[in-house]
Amino acid sequence: MDPSRIPDEFPAPSFRGAQERALADIRDAFAAGNRVVLVRAPTGSGKSLLARAIMGAAETAGEAAPSEATGAYYTTPQVSQIDDVESDDLLDDLAVIRGKSNYDCVLPGEHDTPVNRAPCARQQGFDCSIRHRCPYFSDRAIASGNRFAALTLAYFMRTAGSEVFRKRDVVVIDEAHGLAEWAEMYATIECSPERVPVWDDVGVPDVAADAGPEEDAVDRTARFVETLRDVAIRAKDELVGRPELDREEVARRDRLQELISELGWFLEDYRDPQSPTTWVVDQPGGEGTAIDIKPLDPARYLRHTVWDRGNRFALLSATILSKEAFCRGVGLNPADVALVDVEHTFPLANRPLYDVTQGSMTYEHRDETVPKIARLIVRLMAEHPDEKGLIHAHSYDIAERLTERLGEFGVAARVRRHDRANRDAELEAWKASSDPEVFVSVKMEEALDLKGDLCRWQVVCKAPYRNTNDSRVARRLEDGQWAWYHRTALRTVIQACGRVVRAPDDYGATYLADDSLLDLFDRAETDTPSWFRDQVDAMTNPSLPAFDPEAALAGIDASPAGGAGAGRRRSRHSSESNGARANRSSGGDAGRGGDDGDATADSGTTGGESVRTRSEQDAERRQNHPLSDVWGDG
Repeated sequence: MDPSRIPDEFPAPSFRGAQERALADIRDAFAAGNRVVLVRAPTGSGKSLLARAIMGAAETAGEAAPSEATGAYYTTPQVSQIDDVESDDLLDDLAVIRGKSNYDCVLPGEHDTPVNRAPCARQQGFDCSIRHRCPYFSDRAIASGNRFAALTLAYFMRTAGSEVFRKRDVVVIDEAHGLAEWAEMYATIECSPERVPVWDDVGVPDVAADAGPEEDAVDRTARFVETLRDVAIRAKDELVGRPELDREEVARRDRLQELISELGWFLEDYRDPQSPTTWVVDQPGGEGTAIDIKPLDPARYLRHTVWDRGNRFALLSATILSKEAFCRGVGLNPADVALVDVEHTFPLANRPLYDVTQGSMTYEHRDETVPKIARLIVRLMAEHPDEKGLIHAHSYDIAERLTERLGEFGVAARVRRHDRANRDAELEAWKASSDPEVFVSVKMEEALDLKGDLCRWQVVCKAPYRNTNDSRVARRLEDGQWAWYHRTALRTVIQACGRVVRAPDDYGATYLADDSLLDLFDRAETDTPSWFRDQVDAMTNPSLPAFDPEAALAGIDASPAGGAGAGRRRSRHSSESNGARANRSSGGDAGRGGDDGDATADSGTTGGESVRTRSEQDAERRQNHPLSDVWGDG
């Protein structure tokens, strides 16, 4: 790696904000001999451009000996960021490669067949005459031979040990703050009827109750895994011995191969007395039910899948909150790691936080607090009648409750929501809409670029603490790792706050609705970046309109009564400047649940159009369209 090239490799025609200073600091950090450089860059800093500049410092084939690693990888956990890289003209020298399931076979009669189910995967000895035209193998060949390759973290980890994607000189990991958690997720082994093709061929014990006198649940799980692996190997060998398989059999064979590999990794690590990994087991249903085998410290897994894949690493994120804690979690020696902080250059007035807390959103208080938050959202819809809004609901349970209550209030015509199956489709529909729709979302705090009018306001409904029923979380809290618990929640909040302000001239308001968020800011104060602490310190209680469903629908052709006022459109903010709109209010009544004394509008309406969300209306229109059978919705 030649760090001196980093500034000159910046792909944009000019620098923005603190990018030039950041590249100089990154150059100096690598030049000082650090193998790993953490780049803590606020949301909207142009991290992908910084990443490309760093990649440009990698040795080329003409500079290195034949045995030395050359080129660079760009990888990120977020599929959407790979999509952004692929569509960015400034990054057109990055060759993108995805997993086989993302490509369709081009053989006659197979055009709707993903490559991982194509004849080359189904038939022994199949010789594809047009493999050179296969979109997957073509992209793979281009990416493996290109100076820069871009791939998701999942694909990157899966190709560890591959002869195609070998070690490179430089590896850049974007959105790296969750690397330990992503590794834990990838390394988790799910033993369930859905994930184990030979489930009915093995007896599944209650691993806690059936443990021997010198065993614990993990020991008993290891004995079960030995048996399960033997059964899986026999089933796989039987399929591999057949000359041809159908698609379902290919899927079964591939899953058995994955399962055998996963179980073998667990057994190898479990038996290694030098391994730093702590394994925990979840089996809440007891005998005969699913078992999740989870690594608590994935350092060894990361060494094989990540750290052995490059000579130098740059890890970029807005929310690597503690260098020492992050290094411990991913198996790095802090002495070999440098931290570069990138200045936040977005005006504070354009990214305000507002305290509109309505009570506690812990499970035992949720029945009381959710209706208050729904009423708050109606008031915010009136405050922003012609601007799109995003609701971070935290869970599908909260999203469903909020959507139902908003329907009862008669404002569903402005609301869109998603479920697990249509998440991406509903997100794209919301972004494409020209109406000021309000999107009730789950787990969209990261990797969502809502620049400009795509979204001007958002609500964080709950402090995003990790689930204490998860055995890994429970184990860490038993060990007293409360700082980790608060740090991970703060990280998610900071990520969420960055969704709606993406450039120095952009603006957007974030409303905090859960009392626990204020407590979180106090508990995690020492881990809070200074630029976000500035936002917290400047937080105010805004003055909001009274609860008025009709005012909430003023920006669209709808009415809570299904007729009165329909077609009326108004914009109370049309003459206001951008920054003033985001930072207009202070010192009001929105915090702690006030609503201007309007206690008569709780029930709203429950008829027809009033309770049907945008998502439901769109689905009905598709179903009733004369071409619905062609679209597959009939």
